[in-house]
Amino acid sequence: MPLLKVYVDAPLWAQKGEAVQAILPDIRSYLCETFRVDASLCQLLLIPSYGLPDQPPVAAEIQIMQKPERTPELILSACQQLRAMLGNASGEYVVIRATQLDPEKYVALK
Repeated sequence: MPLLKVYVDAPLWAQKGEAVQAILPDIRSYLCETFRVDASLCQLLLIPSYGLPDQPPVAAEIQIMQKPERTPELILSACQQLRAMLGNASGEYVVIRATQLDPEKYVALK
């Protein structure tokens, strides 16, 4: 259940939004393979945003369910790959934050 939110600063969105949007299928494939989930369990969002000029123009947050095989090393590697993919598409520095969700305390309505 990867949930990926990518915040793109509005001025950059005007220039690179389509390029970032175009890589979403590749990102979803990568996440499904890395975390061994079906594409129907992924949700990827691009969000134009307004931030301060001294902040990175692209920030991503990924939430995944805790599982024993999702080690800190695997999550770090996935974040590094996401940073590279988003950085290549946007031409900008990208920050990534990852959070693991406790399946016993998580509720989802679908």
